[in-house]
Amino acid sequence: MKKINIICLPFAGGNKYSYRAYSAFHTASLNFVTLEYPGRGARIKEDLTFNLEDLVDDLYTQCAALVSEGEYALYGHSMGGLMVYLLTRKILANNLNAPKYLFVTGTVGPSSPMRLERKRSLLSKEGFLQEIKDFGGMPDEILKNDEMLDFFEPILRADFTVSESYRHIPSSPLNVPITVVTGSQEDMEVDEIKTWQRETTKPVDFIVLGGGHFFIYEHVERIIDIIHNKLS
Repeated sequence: MKKINIICLPFAGGNKYSYRAYSAFHTASLNFVTLEYPGRGARIKEDLTFNLEDLVDDLYTQCAALVSEGEYALYGHSMGGLMVYLLTRKILANNLNAPKYLFVTGTVGPSSPMRLERKRSLLSKEGFLQEIKDFGGMPDEILKNDEMLDFFEPILRADFTVSESYRHIPSSPLNVPITVVTGSQEDMEVDEIKTWQRETTKPVDFIVLGGGHFFIYEHVERIIDIIHNKLS
């Protein structure tokens, strides 16, 4: 049986290795492929991107050939969830195969007013990093290491600049089913999470798992099971 490609988009500050726990979890039907944002990971020598449209174009270029191969789904956590939505729009605008499914974790819908509430990217370095710590915006191993925080701060700021520049323009809903998974301890209102239903004519499943913003590392097998079951 041919595997379905699960094209993964990193969270703010993340890179193509952010989902290694998922790609290492071998399944008979799923192949996890993570795209890379410029300026980190395998593309560390490139300049960071501060422009949302440029980043979407970059992601589209990375995945266009893969999308044309056959069935696939998109998965993104936090900032990656917004990029899943925008990349899907880009793919469809270029008349390529639509994803079979969208999987989003740890973020509110594209039209949620929460997206306009804070501009963390404009804060001082000290204030910015404190905000990241307060809402659990990076894995603990980075948050507890000052040298790693110094390294990731410009990467995080670039990603927050990109995601905070997004302004929702209502469009015709997608025709793709969506599953949204959030952590029980995340600082998000249920109504804001459920704004994902506005973005598709298909059913949206909402699932809550225990944990904070990075619950995805506590529930790797469970999330893979969710993806597998939805695509079966």
